[in-house]
Amino acid sequence: MTTPLFRLVRWLVLPLTVLLFLQWPLRDAVQAGSREANDLAQILFALYAACAITAASRAHQHLAAHGSQRFHPGSPAAAWALAVCLVPWAGWLLWSASPAVWQSVLALERFPDSNNPGYFLIKIAAWLMAALVLIDALAALATTRRAS
Repeated sequence: MTTPLFRLVRWLVLPLTVLLFLQWPLRDAVQAGSREANDLAQILFALYAACAITAASRAHQHLAAHGSQRFHPGSPAAAWALAVCLVPWAGWLLWSASPAVWQSVLALERFPDSNNPGYFLIKIAAWLMAALVLIDALAALATTRRAS
């Protein structure tokens, strides 16, 4: 099941690929714009990865250790395992990162190497990833509770 957010974010891979491809020609032939392309690619990748982790998990397409095969996706055991492992981590990350993310957003933090704006978006993406993981784990638990 994909949400509108995941359907939208999956298209970020196309401009990300173009920006990564253009870095060398911009640096070597044009001799301008390669840092800007790199900075924008970093922002797109951060947003893409933040959503892709949860999207892959929800679609049961993520990489998993062989031992995890004993948990059938969507089973109560899998939902509880997900909750026990991820809820504390995601909650801690949201709690501990919130002041730094908020400060970065207020300052509209820039990339340290190029001084281009937008570095705060990478910090927002890390926070978004933790929020999506937490929501997914809690939703999996709620779904198994309703089913039983």
